[in-house]
Amino acid sequence: MSKGNVPVLTGPRIFLRAISIEDAEPLFHCWSHPEVSSWLGAPPLTSVSETRELIERLLQMAQVDESLRWSIVLPDGKVIGSCGYNSWQFEGAYRGELGCELLPDYWGLGYTREALQLLLEYGFKSMGLNRIEAICLPDNLRAIRLFTSLGFRQEGVLRQYRYTVAGFQDVAMYSLLYTDEWQN
Repeated sequence: MSKGNVPVLTGPRIFLRAISIEDAEPLFHCWSHPEVSSWLGAPPLTSVSETRELIERLLQMAQVDESLRWSIVLPDGKVIGSCGYNSWQFEGAYRGELGCELLPDYWGLGYTREALQLLLEYGFKSMGLNRIEAICLPDNLRAIRLFTSLGFRQEGVLRQYRYTVAGFQDVAMYSLLYTDEWQN
């Protein structure tokens, strides 16, 4: 994978394209929405300007192969969320951790599933990952149902894994291996 090269991934109802500064306003609405931000483990963004700064950091991280982030886009060009690999390790582990956020108006319609399926295929077939991980709060039942329906298995709870404004939080660890579903 070449540095900073984020391909367009196309599904039946959405496509994923590299996140861009032009996405700051719709992503601000997504990332700062109370129903979304409560699951992110970070303080909610307070402005479009702050969102632009975060996108700039994500783009810089992509240039040095530390993160890959896509905007989730409808055919009409409307940005409804984001997803990507928060981190990965090739040498020795061949694993990556994915994440996804979607505006609540689009929850329950299969868009997150479609985005994650595109990420899984890209991760296993193009990046050469052997293991893809997902973490979520143990009470995020919507995420847990989605991960398990995609074949992820819960491996356990990582106690006080991350620090947030609310204090230390436990997270549930889920994983999917190439040999579980994706070797054909």
